[in-house]
Amino acid sequence: MRRHAGERRAARLRSGEGWRSAAACQSADPDLFFPVSAAGTSLGQVLTAKAICAGCWVREECLSFAVRTRQAHGVWGGLTEQERSHERAVSRAAG
Repeated sequence: MRRHAGERRAARLRSGEGWRSAAACQSADPDLFFPVSAAGTSLGQVLTAKAICAGCWVREECLSFAVRTRQAHGVWGGLTEQERSHERAVSRAAG
């Protein structure tokens, strides 16, 4: 089975922080990933950002980076800051 070029590139970059250059968001408007609120037109921005993340080869690395560095704002790895906070709380409660 042949691997997609983006997938091969992402696999090579997964070590370290080089994954960023393989991210699907590289050509997107950064404002999509950093909406000014959690309501109104910002909801559309979040949905668009999440759709871009959904097709990204390095989504897991991005999310891991955001959690590890405690990114307080923006959509990272397909999750908003509220969703990442919830995931952290669930992880702490689980043990």
